[in-house]
Amino acid sequence: MEDLRFYPTQSSQCAIDRAISIKAGAAELLYVYIDVEPIGFNRGFYTVDVRYFYRVTADAFVGAARPVQICGLCVFDKRVILFGSEGNAKVFSSEVVFDGLDEQNIMKSNLPTAVVEAVDPIVLNMKLVDVCECRPCDCELTEIPPCICACFGSDLCFGNDGKRVYVTLGQFSIIRLERETQLLMPVYDYCMPEKECGCGGGSCEDDPCEIFRHVKFPVNEFFPPNAMGAPCDNYQSVKGCCT
Repeated sequence: MEDLRFYPTQSSQCAIDRAISIKAGAAELLYVYIDVEPIGFNRGFYTVDVRYFYRVTADAFVGAARPVQICGLCVFDKRVILFGSEGNAKVFSSEVVFDGLDEQNIMKSNLPTAVVEAVDPIVLNMKLVDVCECRPCDCELTEIPPCICACFGSDLCFGNDGKRVYVTLGQFSIIRLERETQLLMPVYDYCMPEKECGCGGGSCEDDPCEIFRHVKFPVNEFFPPNAMGAPCDNYQSVKGCCT
């Protein structure tokens, strides 16, 4: 995600206007908005529109003084097309709220549900840009959820006056579609334990040394794991040489 517009708080904008350079800090994923819509010309496929909201912090260097920490919002939109099959059944649920109606559970279709798994991104680069160098194609945000604005403690600056900061983030995420379906699974009766453990109270008949000899040597605890995944059979001979 390259050159995302950074929307700072009001106090941070004052520091950005006086800053001569910016040092990248950290980024936190606050919220992900997801919208799923079916594709009319290709049945079974859906467009998943995802909007990521980030809180980004950085250090603004103002003259020879100590750097001032700035904080702001970055937003990134992503659209993917995934296969989620199709179905027209209406689903009813008994999960309701007492003294009221839970409209989401009274009736719903069996359309797939989009799920996004993501970790906090990595700040790869930050640029401080003067007003004359700002991009004319930057579009201003019109709707920000109140819960997102509350994460910053003060109002955000969305205007075009003053210097701007552009952020490049690296994001790892998984986007998938889920749906409820019925599967035929083998079912067994309740399994009740029929054998008592004779090792209670410290009176175990098995030799503890003999039990220890059957334990594999924990190679990964002593050496960093190999990315290629070395087979454990190569270390069987090492087990008998260590005590």
